[in-house]
Amino acid sequence: MKIRIAEMKDINILSEYDKHIKQEELRSGISLGRVMVAEEEGELAGWLRWNLFWDNTPFMNMLYLFEGYRNRGYGKAMVSCWEEKMKGEGYDIVMTSTLSNEEAQHFYRRLQYVDSGALLLPDEPLEIIFTKKIR
Repeated sequence: MKIRIAEMKDINILSEYDKHIKQEELRSGISLGRVMVAEEEGELAGWLRWNLFWDNTPFMNMLYLFEGYRNRGYGKAMVSCWEEKMKGEGYDIVMTSTLSNEEAQHFYRRLQYVDSGALLLPDEPLEIIFTKKIR
């Protein structure tokens, strides 16, 4: 598996599968170096993208792996790579979130993310906010 920062050449395939973000925003994220892709033998296995919460704290907005690449260590490797990058950029803490009805909450807890709050929107399950000290 190869993990790398996404490039503009990746925009078409990423925007084909990532329906949670407008293409203009995705383009901006790629230009800022805030999207990583995982590849296996040249094929896209998944991606991770982030932004800055409060303009100063890295917040992982999306971690997605295609079905055939799940439960094989790809997600853990991508998160670890992202955390190392954030450390290298001088950050002390990172954040992410997941819905309370999703299995991802257990994945993040296994990676030492700590429940740090929640958000409740109308007609939505509880969104759990996680943080992790990386220094």
